[in-house]
Amino acid sequence: MTKPIHIGFLIYPGVTQLDATGPAQILSRVPGAVIHMIWKTCDPVPTDAGFSINPTDDFTNCPDLDVICVPGGIGQRPLMSDTDVLAFLKRQGEQARYVTSVCSGSLLLGAAGLLTGYRSACHWAFREALPMFGAEPVAERVVRDRNRLSGGGVTAGIDFGLTMAAELAGEDVAKEIQLFVEYNPSPPFGAGSPEGAGPELEARVRALFAQAG
Repeated sequence: MTKPIHIGFLIYPGVTQLDATGPAQILSRVPGAVIHMIWKTCDPVPTDAGFSINPTDDFTNCPDLDVICVPGGIGQRPLMSDTDVLAFLKRQGEQARYVTSVCSGSLLLGAAGLLTGYRSACHWAFREALPMFGAEPVAERVVRDRNRLSGGGVTAGIDFGLTMAAELAGEDVAKEIQLFVEYNPSPPFGAGSPEGAGPELEARVRALFAQAG
């Protein structure tokens, strides 16, 4: 019998749903995986995409996790000083096998004191804030430093999920999952990074983030 692997995603009002649901879809295929969507209550949580996700667990009934993952989103900012959220992350992070994030979720791990002395990825627009929490920013899709794994912005969560799947179940299983979900990206535009987008487009997108914040 396969031993359960408890994988938990912190979801919260304003979360970027793909940060959570992308890697959750991948990791749900890992043998023994039990996916937990976690918030303070089990009421539906509105995402930044205009629809809600139903939590499976609250902070009280969530089991000890093998993998804790924090996604990003505009709703992450108010949580940076939320004592209940930070205490939950700290408690889970101190006992989990893997402490992970996608996008700006790494900043929330940092606020919980879980990234001091670690290298980390983050969304390109917020990467420069990582040193405030004692972390070293790295401009890569997926970054591993000991038992910390982090994905860059939003879509990098799928790359992170496959990397995490290989860590938990081996490369062959991860490749099977990649083929199962037909993850074979070929984007129609080369604007997926500031370097590819150019300074004018980057400035417009940074302005959008400023308006949202």
